[in-house]
Amino acid sequence: EVQVVESGGGLVQFGGSLRLSCVASGFTFDDYAIGWFRQAPGKEREEVSCISSEDGVAHYADSVKGRFTISSDNAKNTVYLEMDNLKPEDTAMYYCTVVDPDLRYQTGGTYCDGIHYWGKGTLVTVSS
Repeated sequence: EVQVVESGGGLVQFGGSLRLSCVASGFTFDDYAIGWFRQAPGKEREEVSCISSEDGVAHYADSVKGRFTISSDNAKNTVYLEMDNLKPEDTAMYYCTVVDPDLRYQTGGTYCDGIHYWGKGTLVTVSS
């Protein structure tokens, strides 16, 4: 059973930094994609960053490029999202996802695409 647990959210001022952590278990890191999505109030969930299972390359949404960094520590089954120079528009619930890249379930449009296993999320609030 895949389990995903996020932590590290909180309240931060404009221009500040936070590091989110995601501890995941029940799968083999090399076979799955893993990443972060976020959902702001009244908006759809959007992909923030993903480490692809195909090439291990990190991908980012244009809105966070140069400010966010995703990394993984496979020995600890942990993925991190370092967020710098935070803006009020980054305020959202952040979800970690582990993705089985099964082609039968891919819908397109995101790097983390397939069967998603979601955590419950961690809230990030950026004050102006």
